[in-house]
Amino acid sequence: MFMTTLKDDFYEAINADWLKTAEIPDDKPATGGFQDLVEAIEKNLMADFAAMQTGAKATENAAQSQFLAYYQLAQDFDQRNAAGAAPLKPLLAQLEGLHSLADFQAHLSDWLLAGLPMPFDLDIDADMKNATTNALFASAPGLFLPDKTYYAADNPAGPQLMGVFKDMMTQLLALAGYDAAQQKTLVDQAVAFDASLVPFVKSAEEKADYSKMYNPESFAAFTSHSSHLDLAQLIQNVLGATPEQVIVTEPNFYAHFDDVLNPDTFANLKGWLIIKTVRGLAGYLSEDFRQTGGIFSRALSGNKAAMKPAKSAYYLATGMFDQVVGDYYGRNYFGPQAKADVQQMVKKMITVYEQRLTHNTWLSVATREKAIVKLEKLGIQVGYPDAIEPLQLTFKTDTTQSLLANTLHFIHLSQLDKFSKWNQPVKRDQWEMSANTVNAYYHPFRNIIVFPAAILQAPFYSLDQPASANYGGIGAVIAHEISHAFDNNGSLFDEYGNLHNWWTADDKAHFKGLADNMIAEFNDLPFAKGKVNGKLTVSENIADAGGLSCALEAAKGEAKVDLKAFFVNWATIWRTKARLEYQQLLLNIDVHAPAKLRANVQPQNLADFYTTFDIQAGDGMYLAPEQRVEIW
Repeated sequence: MFMTTLKDDFYEAINADWLKTAEIPDDKPATGGFQDLVEAIEKNLMADFAAMQTGAKATENAAQSQFLAYYQLAQDFDQRNAAGAAPLKPLLAQLEGLHSLADFQAHLSDWLLAGLPMPFDLDIDADMKNATTNALFASAPGLFLPDKTYYAADNPAGPQLMGVFKDMMTQLLALAGYDAAQQKTLVDQAVAFDASLVPFVKSAEEKADYSKMYNPESFAAFTSHSSHLDLAQLIQNVLGATPEQVIVTEPNFYAHFDDVLNPDTFANLKGWLIIKTVRGLAGYLSEDFRQTGGIFSRALSGNKAAMKPAKSAYYLATGMFDQVVGDYYGRNYFGPQAKADVQQMVKKMITVYEQRLTHNTWLSVATREKAIVKLEKLGIQVGYPDAIEPLQLTFKTDTTQSLLANTLHFIHLSQLDKFSKWNQPVKRDQWEMSANTVNAYYHPFRNIIVFPAAILQAPFYSLDQPASANYGGIGAVIAHEISHAFDNNGSLFDEYGNLHNWWTADDKAHFKGLADNMIAEFNDLPFAKGKVNGKLTVSENIADAGGLSCALEAAKGEAKVDLKAFFVNWATIWRTKARLEYQQLLLNIDVHAPAKLRANVQPQNLADFYTTFDIQAGDGMYLAPEQRVEIW
């Protein structure tokens, strides 16, 4: 019976017992392999930090002491509740004092450096065509709803969610001291301004295409987009210099900047700024603010309850001091033996990948050689950084001030630090994910793969697991990140992280055809009363396919190989139970396919899966050879 079920639905069969008993916590949208690790880390660190606060456990450095002081402010709900909206009032007073775009211009530099809401976004990152130097990027602001597709006339979820959003904001404004008439006016103005952005911003699917991100404009051309704000003065103020160019990620938005922002839309902009500020900072205020401010996100995720106050304080504090916390976690929970073992596994996966590239049958010699060069230049980071990021060492908690005041100060320091990096060398080895994060990533601008300590544990990896199981878990994750260097986005960048075409025209065309096959394999697969968007998820699906295929080859190269253990652990790491609302949200905005489909579809592309489990034509897991997609 087990084998029959396995042949029909591999994911369901492997995870049957777990799926029967797993329960989603009321304050979470999902539970599963990744989430179980998150909760275990959360439990351990909360206990450790509580012991430090009582003196039962010693702090290890000054940065930890500053973190614990901030954490204590986050935990002090008596003080937060007593203060109510008071910490927010000075900001609201400044916003209420705006009477024109000229007033807004007078505050523009200060507010950008304060990290307050803006009707545009400026950022610093590696120049996509000169990846050794940081450049200025400009993008569009976010919408109230999760994606512009929610605003389409044929999307019934849009009006319903906007109703929830408006109700939430009305309640938050009441807590902030606005009367009923003011509440309605501000919400109506903000929603109108939000609607004006929709035609000109990108959807999640459009944002997933990195090739459309690089649109450099001269400084003069970029600053000319606004007739009513002095963007040139703003940029010169925050950079202390005049850049030659600005890299625009959403050119259509800036082409219509005057349509969005002009004297006639100022009142709506003002309402939008107030709404964004109140919503964005509600979590740092009283419990009423925190609970109310989560209504919309709970509607999106289907969560039955808000996170408990103690846990919310933990996430606020660890989010602000993420590198300090990651440093503690890495040093105390990640041993040198595991680090050495994983590093060896990464090197082995790179060797396997190099061999596959060397023997690739559809790449030309010229493209193949460039791919191998890119692989050889791939940076590898495992566990945790050697030192805490200098920025967070400047965070000094003032216990005489409110949680919000300290937060705004730290955000200000972060903004100053970010803009100070313009035109400076890129730190290729800088970690953008803390060691206590259960995840991994590939950075195309830096050509590096990063594996934080938190993901390097069972079921992904364990010294107590068979090697084949480790390859089906962390091995596939490692090779997944390597594969991102050669997916439809990563393949646009060379070994230095520059946006540079290193493909022959024929090879590029062939690869596009293979990518189109991957799009087709996932596109419109039914899930959670909706359908998968093959274009939105294509890069992650290419990485999954390459990762599982290469990890399989590595496992087969071991002295003791157990392909059942390999595939079983692949299905195990993706076990997930999620609320319907959350699944539907992810279908619209997530570049990853649903976990169950990641577990089931990718093995169907591999011949070894069929022989290992005797999958035959007519079985639910069977896919005809001509329909199987193989790229790397």
